[in-house]
Amino acid sequence: MNCFKQYFDRYLTTRHSRHLFRSRTTFAILPGSKGTNAQSDALNSKLANQARAELPELLKQLDTSEQGLNAAQVLKRREQYGLNQIEEEKTIHWWRHLWLSYKNPFSLLLTLLAVVSFLTKDRQGAVVISVMVVMATLIRFFQEHRSSQAAHALKELVSNTISVRRCIDGVAQSEGYHPLNDTIEIPIKELVPGDIVHLSAGDMIPADCRLITATDLFLSQSAMTGESLPVEKFVISQATSEAVLQMDNLVFMGTNVVSGTASAVVLATGNSTYFGTVATRVTRVATADDTNAFQLGINKVSWLLIRFALFMVPLVLLINGFTKGDWSEALLFALSVAVGLTPEMLPMIVTTTLARGAVVLSRQHVIVKHLDAIQSFGAMDVLCTDKTGTLTQDKIALARHIDVTGKPSDEVLGLAYLNSYFQTGLKNLLDRAVLEHVELEAQLNIARNYRKIDEIPFDFVRRRMSVVVAEREQHHELICKGAAEEMFEVCTHAQYDGQVYPLDEDRLIRFKKVLRELNQSGLRVIAVAMKEMPLEQTTYSATDESDLTLIGYIAFLDPPKESTAPALEALAEHGISVKVLTGDNELVTVEIARQVGLAVAGVVLGTQIDEMDEQTLSAAVQNNTIFARLSPLNKERIVRSLREQGHVVGFMGDGINDAPALRAADIGISVDGAVYIAKEAADIILLERSLMVLKDGVIEGRKTFNNMLKYIRMTVSSNFGNVFSVVIASVFLPFLPMLPLQLLTQNLLYDISQIAIPFDNVDDEMVRQPLPWNAGGIGRFMLFFGPLSSIFDMITFAVMWYVFMANTVDNQALFHSGWFVVGLLTQTIIVHIIRTPKMAFIESHAAIPLLATTLVIMAVGIFIPMGPLASYFKMQALPWSYFIWLLAIVVSYAVLASLMKRYYIRRFGWQ
Repeated sequence: MNCFKQYFDRYLTTRHSRHLFRSRTTFAILPGSKGTNAQSDALNSKLANQARAELPELLKQLDTSEQGLNAAQVLKRREQYGLNQIEEEKTIHWWRHLWLSYKNPFSLLLTLLAVVSFLTKDRQGAVVISVMVVMATLIRFFQEHRSSQAAHALKELVSNTISVRRCIDGVAQSEGYHPLNDTIEIPIKELVPGDIVHLSAGDMIPADCRLITATDLFLSQSAMTGESLPVEKFVISQATSEAVLQMDNLVFMGTNVVSGTASAVVLATGNSTYFGTVATRVTRVATADDTNAFQLGINKVSWLLIRFALFMVPLVLLINGFTKGDWSEALLFALSVAVGLTPEMLPMIVTTTLARGAVVLSRQHVIVKHLDAIQSFGAMDVLCTDKTGTLTQDKIALARHIDVTGKPSDEVLGLAYLNSYFQTGLKNLLDRAVLEHVELEAQLNIARNYRKIDEIPFDFVRRRMSVVVAEREQHHELICKGAAEEMFEVCTHAQYDGQVYPLDEDRLIRFKKVLRELNQSGLRVIAVAMKEMPLEQTTYSATDESDLTLIGYIAFLDPPKESTAPALEALAEHGISVKVLTGDNELVTVEIARQVGLAVAGVVLGTQIDEMDEQTLSAAVQNNTIFARLSPLNKERIVRSLREQGHVVGFMGDGINDAPALRAADIGISVDGAVYIAKEAADIILLERSLMVLKDGVIEGRKTFNNMLKYIRMTVSSNFGNVFSVVIASVFLPFLPMLPLQLLTQNLLYDISQIAIPFDNVDDEMVRQPLPWNAGGIGRFMLFFGPLSSIFDMITFAVMWYVFMANTVDNQALFHSGWFVVGLLTQTIIVHIIRTPKMAFIESHAAIPLLATTLVIMAVGIFIPMGPLASYFKMQALPWSYFIWLLAIVVSYAVLASLMKRYYIRRFGWQ
């Protein structure tokens, strides 16, 4: 019987509701302090005790009465408890946001190099480096600011009031006090513990309360618990569970009234509510433990390059200082090597790439609140998702209509439609689901063939309701629907296979088995029965609900979104496993998983998770798919456990109970229509209901990450090759292999050629699997391809030394010019070789912008020594025969690099 308490609104209602749905309050939650498990446990214990207390004793404890608080009590409690609102942190100042956009290891290192360059009078180098840092910082700042503004535009903060009973000098505000009628309206934020509030359909519950009176009260708790159907609340608890959220004489802030009326005493307000404890876990200040996968990855790569620079730069300084004897020149050159070794464009390239990804996603109606989330989207290999409102539509739909043997039956649907159509009063969710089959009105020709005779309203003792209709004025039909167990009690016959049979014990067992299978499938089941009545009878009562013929069942479910199944299939094709984390029951969740094609490896309940240590939990989250009856903290633990095992975890949810998990995940994904706290905790907000945007986001994230990796790989391997060549040349040459200004100019031109990388094409094969950061792989790539470029640098040295006789201090300008051009052209051409694992220019083509920048920079590189600027850069024009050698060196380098790429892929793979 209990399962049906949640499925009916008021069948018995002869008055039309005078309550229009009021605007629902959305609470603004901004980053704040972190809650603790101890606080949650204390609150749970306190609420449980207040739920079990006798009502007079509870009112005495709260120092209040059913007539409400007086003015002095209200003022005193407001001073003690504060306003009834979740504590907000002030919006982050622009200067702090700017600092956070700047603060990362590379920007700090480049700033240090810029300062040193300025102090050593290398003004050009200082300007170049400073421009790179400023551009990267400003791009990130403005893009995130725009995204933040878009996210804030989603807030729909409404100024709401609540009906409350207050006393003046201990006397009720009006004579003839009635607990449901005499109230005043006050702003919700002015509520204090002990206030008596009055609730009706459409109200958002303004605080945690204990019911004093209740009439047919049904609440939607889906945002809090994940339950898809409304739950009935009572003055005297009928719950058997010890879980606070299951106590049916308590109502919680953030839930809302679907139907019915009630009065309640306020137990807790603001941050002291259950909602508040969840919010404080979400709105905490970020700590080191909150670093996401992107930040960890970029930090690893940064420190890899920094450590390498700390080794190479002193080595270059010492070699040049001892071999050339000019320590100031050696210091300046070592500093130039440090700049050349450091990919100073990395912050700008990364930010530009992420910003472009955010723009692309915005065209698909996705708000990216934090740019880092785009890479996390691509790296995600586990998606944890809530069920209600995320995978499902968060509405009740008619799933099946069958006879008593389980066979589909249109007759059952027709009778159920007539019952719902002719009943008066407020239609409940199940009635509305049946009435969505509007085609039946025409098929049955209701206006012509049926006329309502009478109605036997629903009540909570019989748990059924009936309508009596005249069919073509030939006979009367009593059509009854209600809770199956109660229906069995008034049925003596059953109809199936076109025949009517006595409902004996054997048949009853068979029919109950069908009912049990439906319930085990997670369906909400209502039985339908009927009997013919004499034409002369015009009034009916509950006593007429006897000797009925059981016709069949109608079953309901919160159906999945149309986009859920194809979205999950697409995610699986792209290497992402999906786990469902829900507060709803396991039967419903397993049925939804079956409908959307999600294979269920196992089911774990929240009560089981509460008993698990971290090691046991790690195994459970790895090996199971469905996690049901979860508390918000259960969801958060599961997400953190997956992250600790090395997974990049996304979490998608839209309820209050999802907010801690959204914050704990590498990437939090919410949807438009979610409660504000969920939107605030999320990194990405989907503005469309279609979950296919998830797949598009994953692909865009992987494209973005691929393009970032291209720059990092190409730059570090090229820079390493240059430095390696410099170290070797410094030992043998009587002059510097390249002047600091030339080295910085070459590095700047190469970096400019990479500006178009964010717009480059990405091979389809590169987005089929998650792409995690692999700092070790980048280091290995650098050691493989860096020395390869040094081989051709050595060949260039030999050509310039022996062929063009640039082997004296007087001829060093010719040597510098020759190596400058070869170095720049090989650096830019290698971009197209290692941007793809495929055959460059044949199997995979770069985007037009990248091809254009490559050609332009190559032309500029040749123009500098050959044009009027040569003397400024201390170079000289190259003989035309040099360009034959240049072509041979560049082509040979491209061929050897392609062969090396094939070997590298066979040995280590491309990632």
